[in-house]
Amino acid sequence: MLLESIGRVSLSFWNQTKETLFLLAQTLYWIFCGPFRKKPVSRKNLFAQTVFGGIHSLPIVFFVDFFIGMVLAMQAAYQLEKWGATIYVASLVGVSVTREIGPVLTSLVIAGRVGAAITAELATMKVTEQVEALETMGLNPVRTLVVPRFLALLVMLPCLVLLGDLIGMLGGYVIGTVNLGLPSGLYVDTTIQFLEKKDILTGLLKSAVFSVIITMTACREGLSTQGGAEGVGRSTTRSVVISFILIILADAILTGVFYFAKT
Repeated sequence: MLLESIGRVSLSFWNQTKETLFLLAQTLYWIFCGPFRKKPVSRKNLFAQTVFGGIHSLPIVFFVDFFIGMVLAMQAAYQLEKWGATIYVASLVGVSVTREIGPVLTSLVIAGRVGAAITAELATMKVTEQVEALETMGLNPVRTLVVPRFLALLVMLPCLVLLGDLIGMLGGYVIGTVNLGLPSGLYVDTTIQFLEKKDILTGLLKSAVFSVIITMTACREGLSTQGGAEGVGRSTTRSVVISFILIILADAILTGVFYFAKT
């Protein structure tokens, strides 16, 4: 019985992986080869997805990253004060936020907000046969529905992560200067001294990978929805859960690669 359950789970995972990779291949085809066959992606649709996925996500991203930066500074100070090294709170917050906490937390927030919205929207279109209507009109659903969302999040998530990094370090700065009594200039100088370009680039590369995971998972779940309104709910929940798991897994893999590559 256990072996049968494991077999079914493995088969389902393999099928979902194949569907996601096939959808990604179609998306990349329409991005790079599609413009030579048909009109480029609608700028209006692309702009709308960019605003929804990026600008409208700024408040929640800023809120989360700012307070996470504050919490990280307080937790670091609790340990570093014992060794008289409180000033290194600045470097710890800067490196931790840019390399790890900023990209992961921002991506999880976007997966919960934007990924769920994408899945719900596409799933509703699927169960109401709007996707089939697009095909009847000669419009490819991947080109029309997936590509704008893919491009928008691929651009906006790294931007959100970069802004979130700054806000997270600002949260640490507030704790360092107000609560710990560190000089403002010394805190900033210490952050700059220990923060390297590769730390920022590492986080941005992770965010680009996470954006692909979020978009592909959300679109695949949305376009494969069945079962009416109940199916929309199931697909949305499954999309968020799978995105969370894959983001954490991808982060562990990428962190291991960067660590052993000494970057």
